[in-house]
Amino acid sequence: MKRFLQLILFCTFILGFSQSKITSIETVVIEDKSDPRALEILKKVNKNYKENSPKSLESYVYKSYEKISLDIDEDSISQFNKFFDDTNLLKKKREKDSLNNISAKKIFEKSKLFLWERAQEFLYSKKYGEKINILDNRISGLKQPIYEMIALQQSNRDKVPNQLKQENRGLYRFYLTDSIEMDGRKTFVIRFREVNYKKSNKQRKYNGAIYVDTETYGVKKIENFSKNKNDGIITSTWTFFNNKWFLAQETVKLKMSNMSMQEDNKENPEQKKSKTSFGTYAFLTSRYFDYVSPIDEEKSDFKGYTFTVKNADGKKLDLYRTDPLTDRERNTYKTIDSLGKKYNIDRKAQVLSGLLNGAIRVGSLDFAIDEVVNYNLYEGFRVGLKAKLNENFNPYFSPDYYFAYGFKDDRWKYGLGLDIKTTLDKNSYFRIEHYDDVTASGEFYRKLWSFKMRTSNYGNNINNDRYYHFRGVSVSYNNDLTNALTVVLNARRNREEAKFDYSFRNSGASFENFNTLVTLKYSPNSTNIMTPQGKSLIDQKFPEIYLNYEQSYKMFGGDFDYTRFDMLFLHNFKTKLGTTGFRLYGGIMLGEAPIWKNFTMNGLASPRKDFNFNLTSYLGFATLEGGKYYNDKFVAYYLTHKLPVYFKSFGQNVSSFDFVLRGTIGDMKHPEYHDFRFRKLDHLYQEVGLEWNNFLSSYFNLGLFYRVGYYTTPNFKQNFAIQFKLKLLDF
Repeated sequence: MKRFLQLILFCTFILGFSQSKITSIETVVIEDKSDPRALEILKKVNKNYKENSPKSLESYVYKSYEKISLDIDEDSISQFNKFFDDTNLLKKKREKDSLNNISAKKIFEKSKLFLWERAQEFLYSKKYGEKINILDNRISGLKQPIYEMIALQQSNRDKVPNQLKQENRGLYRFYLTDSIEMDGRKTFVIRFREVNYKKSNKQRKYNGAIYVDTETYGVKKIENFSKNKNDGIITSTWTFFNNKWFLAQETVKLKMSNMSMQEDNKENPEQKKSKTSFGTYAFLTSRYFDYVSPIDEEKSDFKGYTFTVKNADGKKLDLYRTDPLTDRERNTYKTIDSLGKKYNIDRKAQVLSGLLNGAIRVGSLDFAIDEVVNYNLYEGFRVGLKAKLNENFNPYFSPDYYFAYGFKDDRWKYGLGLDIKTTLDKNSYFRIEHYDDVTASGEFYRKLWSFKMRTSNYGNNINNDRYYHFRGVSVSYNNDLTNALTVVLNARRNREEAKFDYSFRNSGASFENFNTLVTLKYSPNSTNIMTPQGKSLIDQKFPEIYLNYEQSYKMFGGDFDYTRFDMLFLHNFKTKLGTTGFRLYGGIMLGEAPIWKNFTMNGLASPRKDFNFNLTSYLGFATLEGGKYYNDKFVAYYLTHKLPVYFKSFGQNVSSFDFVLRGTIGDMKHPEYHDFRFRKLDHLYQEVGLEWNNFLSSYFNLGLFYRVGYYTTPNFKQNFAIQFKLKLLDF
């Protein structure tokens, strides 16, 4: 049932659909211009968007009911049944085909291939923020819901539609074509097409239309068509309530694929078999209703994370359905549920759910993806296995372990831990752990980073062999004080030793260290949901702030009394000139401590190679030598800017370019304390780069970087670097 798992991914796409995905862009035609009158109207739409948004109200509440399905087009159902009635498909040689023949007939003649229903309640208060309650949910074929999936949101609910965004203005041509009356209100009709669109006999003149209220300049309706007729349409409609424009309904019909059926030629068996194909379509209908504004604002109604699951077994959906289910839809649950049980779809879906959080779930065990294989210059290839007993073992107690082996240092590492939850309503737990491992000197703390951020940083030590060994125990407490604020308190007692030729103040390379660490994460706009597996990040939004404060003590055998502080600030914003991403980070170490408690400058390049090629790093520099520079204080920035110009080279993906500027500067007060070869970085180090997004229509970005400024050398190869990044990692 591989195709069924593909449906889960399909649903993720549908709920997060982008209306510009219906067609692809082949080229930018700069001589083709939009109608100035249409652009002026759209300018006023953007200017008035916040005033027209429901969130300009003090408070509101409303509900929604959504239905997603995969099916043959209604016009093809009778033809589909006739095909099976007229052909001999019951031969044993075809029984092994689980979809295209026998199973397809059993499914499509009376039911759809997939059905998903969801009911939600949206609350908003300027004082307490937004709260979304999942009132009920049911997915055919699954007994247990995929919580990360049921919390996905629609594209145009409370956000600027893609066609209206200033940064996407270059993707379309807009034309004011009419002025009509809709629901008793005068409305502009602005039709649009993509920049490369050329009408043929089978294609429409336009890709879609935007209907704009002439009084408020609020959007009443958006229609987006596929290039070829019957391939798809996406429609969003708003209603005017309490002088604001609330989303009223969304409908989607997208052609997903053609399902081909082979038919034997009984009269002449020697002739080739004929094929009949049926188009399979994705359907989405969303209805919004029961608008109330203002509401009684109770703090208790907004507590916890952005999403709260009230019910997820489908038993209360009858209370929210805007239309009764058809016979085919009712049969879908019975048919697909039986297939789901037969092919153990629940277990496979849970594996997919775990992947969203960086783990593979097998029964009561969650296996971490990021421990399977890594590479750094000290350990070489590092392979390992990290497993954690999940809520199927016990909802409150969760033991875990990991072990790893480095082929270059020929050493085993391990860790044992136990999480003890204090509540199931949010992340709040104590943790005890024992470990024996190695890590790079001067690393920036990555505690509370998202899985995507950690993945981006995998290549950070590919050319760094300055590692130290640490063995000890720690006790910590993690608590989400609010949806936006997380705090972790940690006390650690370690034995630490440099694994390179090093001595600190002529005292050797091995020390005892007792310290505390306080970590804070503030993410006011991110979306989270609490699931039986724990807190899950649904949508990471910026700005975000990460803070770490470490304090060592000369007690419990500790050798040091230092203070270490670091901070990471993330933000991105959009203007008519494109999308800008910004990372500002830095740190300071006060007191005396070995080199691994100072800061390395995150160099990715190798001094031993004539050609610098590396993988992207969340905080790294492509042209800076790894393990060469250390400071006890520093500040750095990472600036990216995506140009609003798109083109297509090969394949289907649209490409664009990002400009990148990275820089760092710092100092070290007492470099003489550290007996090993290194340099402090006390002048501004900068590199500039150009990233080709979706390089050759692949899922990778290709970056070209060059060192500029004080540290530039006469050797071009030392100044130049090529970098690869997986597109899914985004900013």
